Amino acid sequence: MIKISVIICTYNRANSLKDTLDYLKNQSYKDDSWELIVVDNNSNDNTKEIINSYKNKLPNLTYQFEPNQGLSFARNLGIKYARGDIIAFTDDDVLPEADWLYQISNNMAIYNCDACGGYISPKWEAPPPSWLSEIFYGFLAIKIDLNGPRQLSITDELPFGANMAFRKSIFSAYGLFDTHKGRKGNILAGGEDIEMFERIIHAQCPVFYFPNIKVAHKVEAFRTKKNYFRRWRFQCSKNIAMEWNHESSRNLFGVPFYLINQTIKSIIKSFMYLLTMPKDIAFRQEMIVWHFLGLIAGILRI
Repeated sequence: MIKISVIICTYNRANSLKDTLDYLKNQSYKDDSWELIVVDNNSNDNTKEIINSYKNKLPNLTYQFEPNQGLSFARNLGIKYARGDIIAFTDDDVLPEADWLYQISNNMAIYNCDACGGYISPKWEAPPPSWLSEIFYGFLAIKIDLNGPRQLSITDELPFGANMAFRKSIFSAYGLFDTHKGRKGNILAGGEDIEMFERIIHAQCPVFYFPNIKVAHKVEAFRTKKNYFRRWRFQCSKNIAMEWNHESSRNLFGVPFYLINQTIKSIIKSFMYLLTMPKDIAFRQEMIVWHFLGLIAGILRI
C-alpha cells in the first residue's frame, strides 16, 4: 500500500533534477510504501528522457506532463494522481536526506498534524557575498531553524515548498494550490505554498515545523546576486497587487496616494541606510523599495 506520494515539479532543469533523483534512491523508507510523481511543466530540454532513465531505479516512479505553465498547475496535477495518504513536496534543485520520508511519516503520526515543513540547508554553488546574511535566507527558501518540533501559527514563518508535506485529505477539504500564484516559467513569483498553509491554519488544522525533516537546497551563483533579489521581490509584489483590492478615492492614475507616500519614504530611508547601516541591513531596506515598486507596477498593469 502506498503511504506517501512524493511530488516533484520541474521545468527545464534536467541536470539538476538528476541529482535530486539520485538522492531519492537512497531513501530508508520502504520501497513499496511510497511513490514518486515527477510533473514536467512543459520543459523543452531532455527532462522526460532523464525521468524515464530512472524507471527501474526508483519505486513506483511515474511521469506526468502539465502543459499549463505554472508551478501551482503542476502541483495540482501531481495531487490528482497521488495515491498516498501523505503528499510530500520537494523541488528539482533539492537534495533530501536519506531519512526524509521516514521523518515525515514518523513526525506526522506522533504529532497528529495535517501538514508540516522542515529544515532546509543551503548548498552554495559559490560562496555567498558578505551582504547575504541570514536575514535573506527566506528569499532563497532556506530555513536553518533548529527550534522544534513546534506547532505553527499564522504569524510564524510558514514552510517552504522545497520541504513540505500534507495529508491528502486536506486538498479535498480545502482546495488545491492557487493557480494565480506561484512561479510561471521564468517569471519569479511565489506565495502559493504560504497561502495554502494560511488557508488550512485558518481552518484550525494543525501545522508543525520539524527540524529533523532535512533537505539541502542548491543555490546557484546567479541567485546570490542583488539583481536576482530585486527581480524576485518586484515580480512577487507585482503579482500580489494584480489581485489586490487597492481602490482609493485619493489616487494618481489609480495608484493610491498612501502607497506613493510609502514608496517615497522608503526610497529616502534606503539612501540613508546605504550611508549609515551595515550592507545587509541597507540592502534589506532597498528590498522594501522594490516591494513598493512592484505593487505600483501591478496596479498599473505594467
